[in-house]
Amino acid sequence: MSDCPIKAVIAGAGPAGLTAAYELSKKGQRVVVLESDSQYVGGISRTAEYHGYRFDIGGHRFFSKSREVEALWTEILGADLLERPRSSKIYYRGKFFTYPLKPIEALSRLGVVESALCVLSFLRARLKPVRHPKSFEDWVVNEFGERLFRIFFKTYTEKVWGMSCKDISADWAAQRIKGLTLGAAIKSALLPKRKPNDRARVVKTLIGAFRYPRLGPGMMWEACAEKVRALGGEVLLGRSVVGCSYDQANSSWVVSARTADGKLQEFRGEHLISSMPMRQLVAQIEPRLPETALRSANALRYRDFLTIGLILRERNRFRDNWIYIHDPNVKVGRVQNYKSWSPEMVPDPDNCSYGLEYFCFEGDGLWTMQDADLIALGAKELEQVGLGATADVLDGCVIRQQKAYPVYDDDYQQHVGVIRRALAAHCRNLHLVGRNGMHKYNNQDHAMMTALLAARNILAGEAKYDVWSVNEDGEYLESGQAGEVSGGDSERPPAVGKDFDERPSLPAG
Repeated sequence: MSDCPIKAVIAGAGPAGLTAAYELSKKGQRVVVLESDSQYVGGISRTAEYHGYRFDIGGHRFFSKSREVEALWTEILGADLLERPRSSKIYYRGKFFTYPLKPIEALSRLGVVESALCVLSFLRARLKPVRHPKSFEDWVVNEFGERLFRIFFKTYTEKVWGMSCKDISADWAAQRIKGLTLGAAIKSALLPKRKPNDRARVVKTLIGAFRYPRLGPGMMWEACAEKVRALGGEVLLGRSVVGCSYDQANSSWVVSARTADGKLQEFRGEHLISSMPMRQLVAQIEPRLPETALRSANALRYRDFLTIGLILRERNRFRDNWIYIHDPNVKVGRVQNYKSWSPEMVPDPDNCSYGLEYFCFEGDGLWTMQDADLIALGAKELEQVGLGATADVLDGCVIRQQKAYPVYDDDYQQHVGVIRRALAAHCRNLHLVGRNGMHKYNNQDHAMMTALLAARNILAGEAKYDVWSVNEDGEYLESGQAGEVSGGDSERPPAVGKDFDERPSLPAG
């Protein structure tokens, strides 16, 4: 056992990294959190500020099936969490459809002929489904039919990923829209809403309300960082991790980080908790991992993302939280209305602020456009879909987010499996957590639960909990209740053996 005074060096101050830091700090363990951003904590869950206006990077609902995660949010932020109604729509062919889909409304707005064709398409899919769906398209067509897939899923999904729905793994659909079928949507539209104590069974896609920090999601993680500091931990901004070396002789990790002014600093800890992109981590580890692991890491792909924040005169064009744009004639994929998330996101009640979301790859045409050109594009496309007028745009900003989404292509499972085996064989006291750390597209609650379990493994001095068994709802699959981890031998992870070669643990779906 190492006598290193720092229990864990934590790479990344997003929801996963800060949750792990808070859990360890509360138990009297010293931690250091290294965050590359020089201004904000929270990662993709940060809240960017521009002239007093606050912009949420993607829109973050605070709702979980995990009671433990819900309780942790309350513990951190308390009365600053607002209860907000959920309202969202799909824009298609100049019309707005409530989402989650209300089948009667959707079919009536599509018209008699199109509605009849949609019903026939759905029935055909139910009679002759794809037996072993491999792609996103296969999965959604099985649940909704070919025609509804093309109307309400295809365009937006291909904007998000920059690839055909045939090339996106079915795991993406099973994870992100788990439980959402036409039958579930009909029941949701026709039956009374579930009470809050039914959260363990509710389909997350269909929830009607959620909590939200009054100043945006970054408020949660700023408060969490301050709690870590108050407990004796360090949260250091402007520290980009550039090297992770395991010192066998001293049973510790030496993590190198570069400051904003180019200086190199080293931090030694008994454990390393990483929420940095898996591809980046594997490339930095010393001693070097086997070539197979390095090749697999290099093959992992990410989708990048930018938000064009527009400040406009308030014309009450829409009151939804967000709208999906299913229109191939514009590049924007989704529009957020921040005043509907929390009125305090907008300092002037005579104005409103929107976030226009564009999905891209770092270095492509969108990513490299000048900010002024992007703001002009956003204003033009907002007017084109009828959600605002260019004449009402007062100001704007651009927020870029690298590696926002780990890509679920056909080979990602195989590559993650190779990497996991290599790390298990060669890296002691290394813990992967969060979305990019595990190359799992997940929500905040999922990321937080992986971090909680990793921290508890560190405190227990053994791998007592299988972090990879946390599903996309933030539930711990081997425990009796959502988010209630009881401990004991039943939570031990399966041994790494020949069965592990087939595929790493996947979200339930």
